[in-house]
Amino acid sequence: MKQILFSFVFTAFTVFCHLNCTATTPSDKCKSGGTGNTKDKLITGADQTGLYLDYLKGKRVAILVNQTSIIGKTPIVDSLVSLGVNIVRIFGPEHGFRGTASNGDKVGDSVDPKTGIPAISLYGKQKKPTREQLADVDLMIFDIQDVGARFYTYINTLGQVMEACAENGKELLILDRPNPNGFLVDGPVLEDHLHSGIGVYKIPISHGLTIAEFAQMINGEGWLPNKMKCQLKIVKVANYEHDMPYVLPVMPSPNLNTQQSVMLYPHICMFEGTIISQGRGTYMPFTVLGAPLLKGKFNFSFTPKSIKGMSETPLHQDTECYGIDLRKYDITAIRKTGKINLAWLMDMYKAYPEKEKFFDMSQSKQMGNIDKLAGTENLKRQIIAGVPENDIRKSWEPGLSEFKTARKKYLLYP
Repeated sequence: MKQILFSFVFTAFTVFCHLNCTATTPSDKCKSGGTGNTKDKLITGADQTGLYLDYLKGKRVAILVNQTSIIGKTPIVDSLVSLGVNIVRIFGPEHGFRGTASNGDKVGDSVDPKTGIPAISLYGKQKKPTREQLADVDLMIFDIQDVGARFYTYINTLGQVMEACAENGKELLILDRPNPNGFLVDGPVLEDHLHSGIGVYKIPISHGLTIAEFAQMINGEGWLPNKMKCQLKIVKVANYEHDMPYVLPVMPSPNLNTQQSVMLYPHICMFEGTIISQGRGTYMPFTVLGAPLLKGKFNFSFTPKSIKGMSETPLHQDTECYGIDLRKYDITAIRKTGKINLAWLMDMYKAYPEKEKFFDMSQSKQMGNIDKLAGTENLKRQIIAGVPENDIRKSWEPGLSEFKTARKKYLLYP
């Protein structure tokens, strides 16, 4: 697998070194590049146009983007077109090219009204680019902000695009972005029989990888069909480290609409497999938890409503829910432990008066499957049985440690 790692600084010498560095394995690195000074300004891959614009000249380009794909404050498609890049096709993931579709909504094909470029949805009738859609393409670009959780579907889209590129002999250029949860590697590793649309890869709940690192792991671990390899080029994030706080300039989806929701998402999304609302149907999703039958157990309350473009038929719609408010929860507590928070799930189960309904899938069509979300059938059983938290965490081994060891081979950043 050949890779060219474009990296950190803008001097001609550094650019020359990186454009001529060919890695024979995912862990090979150029010796030059990067100041190593974390006080320097973090710069996303997309913002380092000087490292890839010349490479795009004369090429017919397809690009997979959404509303988080920006250069400065301008959508990347608009910027690249203005700079003379020949974009022949746009692809969009879940929530659509502009990021306005509700969770799980199928998105149709369209034409971008600003540029006139055809926009193809990969979250509707098709999941990956077709041979015909790539026939007139020389290079594919992937630039989407991820949040580092297994059940966040952009990593699935990444794999599908890599598969299509590998099948059709197309190169994939990844403009990397930081993982806001890059410090967190925790949770049970997905069990094979629980493979689903919210769990494709054998990884823990929070994987701690950037999109580019994840792409290298897909290649290196042979996760594409028939262990195909996708030819990758990567523009790294300048001056980034995994444990650095990173505030997203654009929210990644309608129900991750605050920095707090992004940081809490790996911990709270499992509640979608329970009777507990995670705040869908409010303007504070993934920062509050509650249910009607918890009245008297908690003082805080909220009432989910139908909100177009966010949650149109939320769990417990128009019914007051009682629970906990995490909008001001100190995220540094999670940074210190480096662990998925299980206490909220365990405490809510203990407090719920009708325990037989807590994980009951028949309660609402909006509820997910706790086993698929957790990646294991054990967690639900353990919570019902009152297994201590430390013992629950021990049951995630050796899978979690094995993943951490494998992950190290694909890291691009400290």
